[in-house]
Amino acid sequence: MKPLTFLCISCEYKGIDFLRYCKAAGNKVLLVTAKDLQGAAWPMDSIDEIFFMDEIVHGTWNMEHFVAGMAYLMRNNKIDRIIALDDFDVEEAAELREHFRLPGMGQTTARHFRDKLAMRIKAESAGLRVPGFSALFNDDEIREFTERVKPPYMVKPRLEAAAKGIQKVNSADELWKVIFELGEKRHTYLVEQFRPGDIYHVDALTVNGKAVFTQVSQYLSTPWDVAHGGGIFRSVTCEYGSKDTKELTKFNSEVMKAFGMVYSASHTEFIKSNEDGKFYFLETSSRVGGAHVAEMVEIASGINLWGEWARLETAVAQGAEYQLPPVKKQYAGIINSLSRQKHPDTSSFNDPEIAWRLNKDHHIGFIVKADSRERVLELLENYSHRIREGYHAQMPA
Repeated sequence: MKPLTFLCISCEYKGIDFLRYCKAAGNKVLLVTAKDLQGAAWPMDSIDEIFFMDEIVHGTWNMEHFVAGMAYLMRNNKIDRIIALDDFDVEEAAELREHFRLPGMGQTTARHFRDKLAMRIKAESAGLRVPGFSALFNDDEIREFTERVKPPYMVKPRLEAAAKGIQKVNSADELWKVIFELGEKRHTYLVEQFRPGDIYHVDALTVNGKAVFTQVSQYLSTPWDVAHGGGIFRSVTCEYGSKDTKELTKFNSEVMKAFGMVYSASHTEFIKSNEDGKFYFLETSSRVGGAHVAEMVEIASGINLWGEWARLETAVAQGAEYQLPPVKKQYAGIINSLSRQKHPDTSSFNDPEIAWRLNKDHHIGFIVKADSRERVLELLENYSHRIREGYHAQMPA
């Protein structure tokens, strides 16, 4: 079979295992990334050709130039698939697929996996539970929302990721003040009911519209708390076979079906409301989760999400059947934090359950693995206190 050509796009340094597995599957791999990542440790033995673009405007690619550059590239390269490795590349990849009539997620479907407003409208129209929300287009609709939904509220940018730009407001008057300050940018935001509760994430692989792998985990400190409250990031595998795991596995499949997911990796977040004990959809993405969640999933399950995503994309493109490797059912938990020390000494963290250590300047982090969730939680609690006392640093959101 003739090798396929994959064009991968990433404005961040990520997706290393996707590139490696994609090449190992016999594909030709091209990468487009930002010029300021020219010195990053890309796996050049897995990349046939790399292109650096320096024209990223306000965090997005200059699409006029991107389209022109790809048109030139395609004169001598038949591109079979375009892959967005980062959340911020999803829409651009969809636009390129549309323009060059290539298979994969188009612009309408891509909106459901990038635009927080589109996500909520689509989920609500499919009968799925979502916190109350409103666009910030029309003043009368906003007033109706504040009369119907009690504060506090969360004002969220529609196209950001990782809790960036989110503001919590405690009254309708405070909401109007924030809207006024947003000025002409208000249409790029939405307002949502704040529902206290526990946040869960579901990391999955979908093939032919059906989940072939699903891993349910719980944030012990939410991304919001970490970004805005200086917390320490923690997440842990949920109990296998538990009521929560079964409910979220089903809920996630309903979200993927409603949003038109056919084949890809996905990372989806839900909240279990303290008020009624029910799960509500928060947001999703058609990519592998960040903050080293993928490593935690792999240590618990044996499934490398980046690598299996590359393998399933290859299988779909070849018209072949995708086979998921055997799945383990162990428990893992991750903890990471900014560190006051550039190269923190972590030698005192020597429990045999440590399966991974974060190696990054001014960061400290671990993934632990055990046969029981209780042991993982015990270690994460212990490490949280030790990191806070001896290492933890925080920066303004």
